[in-house]
Amino acid sequence: MRARPISCCFSGYRAAKLPWGDDENDPRCVELKRRLRHAIEAACDEGYCHFICGMASGVDLYCCEIALELRKTRPITVEAAIPYPGQAEDWPPDRRERYRTLVEACDYETVVSETYTPNCMQRRNRYMVDHASLLIAVFDGQSGGTRNTIQYAMERGIQIVDIPPVLDREE
Repeated sequence: MRARPISCCFSGYRAAKLPWGDDENDPRCVELKRRLRHAIEAACDEGYCHFICGMASGVDLYCCEIALELRKTRPITVEAAIPYPGQAEDWPPDRRERYRTLVEACDYETVVSETYTPNCMQRRNRYMVDHASLLIAVFDGQSGGTRNTIQYAMERGIQIVDIPPVLDREE
C-alpha cells in the first residue's frame, strides 16, 4: 500500500453533469483542465507523489491524464482505483479505449469490488479517501457522488482543494 500522507485523490463530475458534456474543446473545459493541472502541480510541490484516480468519465479521466503527463517530469506514481472490472464496458468505443489506455499506463491498479454492486462506486470513493491525505475535487454543490466523497473526506479530516467546474467570469 502506498503511504497515505503523500497520497492525493480526485473526485468530480462525469461528463454528463458538466456544462459542456463531452466537448473537451469547449473553452470552459480547457480552463478547468488548466486549473486542475495547477492544483496537481501544487500538490506535487507540497510533497504529494502518489495520485489515486477513480477512472470515471469526465473529471476522473482528466485528472488521470494530467497526473500521467506530470509523471514524465516528476517522481510520482498514479493509481487507477476501479470500482469493478466492467466499469467501462458500456461506454462508447472511443471512451472505452481511452479508459483502457489510461489504466494500462497507471503504476497501480486497485479493483475494489469483483462485481458491480449498487454501492461499488461509493466503496471506490471511500477507498480513495481512506488512502489519501488530500482530495482535489471539482464541485459546485450538486448532489451525488462528489458531494458524498467531500462529506466523507471532511469526516476523515482530509484536506480538500475545491475547484468549481466553471468560474463565474466564464459563464
